[in-house]
Amino acid sequence: MVDGLLHFAGTVGQTVFDVLPIAAIIFGFQFFVIRKPIPNLKQVLIGFGYVLLGLALFLEGLDQALFPLGRLMAEQLTDPIFIYGSADLVPAQFHWSDYLWVYAFAAAIGFSTTIAEPSLIAVAIKAAAVSGGAINVWGLRIAVANGVAIGIALGTFRIVTGTPLHYYIVAGYIIVIIQTIFAPKMIIALAYDSGGVTTSTVTVPLVTALGLGLAGTVPGRSVLLDGFGLIAFASLFPMMTVMSYAQVAEWRTRRRPPEPPLERGE
Repeated sequence: MVDGLLHFAGTVGQTVFDVLPIAAIIFGFQFFVIRKPIPNLKQVLIGFGYVLLGLALFLEGLDQALFPLGRLMAEQLTDPIFIYGSADLVPAQFHWSDYLWVYAFAAAIGFSTTIAEPSLIAVAIKAAAVSGGAINVWGLRIAVANGVAIGIALGTFRIVTGTPLHYYIVAGYIIVIIQTIFAPKMIIALAYDSGGVTTSTVTVPLVTALGLGLAGTVPGRSVLLDGFGLIAFASLFPMMTVMSYAQVAEWRTRRRPPEPPLERGE
């Protein structure tokens, strides 16, 4: 109990140290550049206290739950006995197709964490508001979540096979550039931003833990060289799926038969 409290106190202290430069910049500009007092200073200071406490609890939760859980899932799904059913059936050499449950879990965790991502919800609501309803909140969230699911599944495949990361990233951005040429102009900036909102509080901890745990348990893989990179996939593929969502919606609109003109007297 005491050790846990001391560890949490250390986390709070580190959080204060990390947040101090942000507070110094904000208050410095307000007092020395803008030269005006901060409205509702007491409320702002209380809010900063909430931020510090929330960040400390979040970091403590990552260390105590999410990172160990991600590593545990990776270890269990790559256990040869789980894959083959018996130690006697374990082959001398593994094949990428032996890890189908890993790819399925990666896609599922990518989709579910993205759907729950607060930053994505906020962006989707704002996009729907400024577009006058032309952009559907759930349509955008599902498009982004599908992109993350595909990206994380492909990223785990890369870890299992050990293929170089830059092959996937370069090919992916070539596809994004081509899509940018043909996608509706209204959606392009939003699609690019959708790649960033996925790398936030819910998705990153679990995905990072999964990548590190997977690289640490798959034979012949390096945690340092192969364990990282899943976040790059999670940022890249939502851009593709959001632009694809807009392109399909535009194509369906064009194919829709025009409404017959109203006859006189109706």
